[in-house]
Amino acid sequence: MAYYKLIREQRQGKAVKGHLYRTSHYYNHRTGLYTERLEPVCETMENADYLVPALIYKGAVTMSPKFKRLLPILEQVPGRSGIRFHRGTKPEHSKGCILVSAEDEQSLTARFLAEQTSHEDCRMEITTKSIF
Repeated sequence: MAYYKLIREQRQGKAVKGHLYRTSHYYNHRTGLYTERLEPVCETMENADYLVPALIYKGAVTMSPKFKRLLPILEQVPGRSGIRFHRGTKPEHSKGCILVSAEDEQSLTARFLAEQTSHEDCRMEITTKSIF
């Protein structure tokens, strides 16, 4: 069903290319899987106290003042700003951002930057629905 929704949205020019599926729930964090066009890209982790609301977001790549490097950022997160994908291995490494491995941080930055420079609309959906 998700595949057909993706195809329909692509035809309408408003495809959501990326999806972050929250897969496991623990007392202090949530793990997930980020996919693009239904292909797995990387695993994610979020601090359970600061979960990003499950909505559709526009993504971009900007210079992070905190980390001093280019990082993917989610725009228009309700009530928050500066929500990024960055490296981290523990929920304490985040106060609201989405954590990925160091290699995946570089890969995601390159993917988002490629879309941004080609003027594609980089949109992603965060959902708690299962992909299976």
